[in-house]
Amino acid sequence: MNRLKTTLFLSLLTVLMVLMGSAIGGKAGMLFAFFMAAAMNFFSYWFSDKIVLKMYGAQEVGERDHPAFYGMVRRLARQAGLPMPKVYIIPDDSPNAFATGRNPAHAAVAATEGILRILSPEELEGVMAHELAHVQNRDILIGTIAATFAGAISMIGNMLQWGAMLGAGRDDDEGGGGVVGSLVMAIIAPIAAMLIQMAVSRSREYLADESGAQLCGQPLALANALRKLHSTSQMIPMQAAQPATAHMFIVTPLSGASFLKLFSTHPPMEERIARLEAMARG
Repeated sequence: MNRLKTTLFLSLLTVLMVLMGSAIGGKAGMLFAFFMAAAMNFFSYWFSDKIVLKMYGAQEVGERDHPAFYGMVRRLARQAGLPMPKVYIIPDDSPNAFATGRNPAHAAVAATEGILRILSPEELEGVMAHELAHVQNRDILIGTIAATFAGAISMIGNMLQWGAMLGAGRDDDEGGGGVVGSLVMAIIAPIAAMLIQMAVSRSREYLADESGAQLCGQPLALANALRKLHSTSQMIPMQAAQPATAHMFIVTPLSGASFLKLFSTHPPMEERIARLEAMARG
């Protein structure tokens, strides 16, 4: 179901992109915005692992440094049929973790010192299984595709706004809806694209929960870990957390609750836990 939702959301972004191209009066503007957004997101996709790891001061560790943690990741990667990812520790007391890398052969998983301290071995295994599920499900690539479409739609929206303000909108009798129609499209479409992009992120989190629970074989351990992480990360927010990278973490590293679920990169924690508990009962 989550894979189906992702396909539907990406299809909606494609349709929205085509409508925006029609509103701007041709394919040229649409293609320009798309390729500009694609170029920016390609750079992000290719170098995001190095950028985000450096941003949070992550330090690569080997088996000698953290034998239990490193061995756990290696065992889970082997079970998932994945190459061994690079393993990093983030010097931060806020409990959290994330995975990055453009493909399974160039993947990395990172955990904070805080998460290593507060979780039991079973709970930590559930978290790392969740992160490896992101790698296995190619969520970095899917997120980049969604960001490319959303970024292109936002660029086209800006072009429409400038065109409307400069009187370049098509007349009503030409079927374009005029300046007012262009302005409405320019405002609504980027918001809709952002909402769809956030929905893609939430659907991939649900899928990683499900896949991770299957990988470690302990849905309740992951549910208990999420419960601990949710409460503790709010009490000890990550100091270096940035909104642009918040979607990468297993729980949001930003302090304070989201003011609107539609604008959240993560599903409601109560729903995530309930789904995992239902898996355990099943």
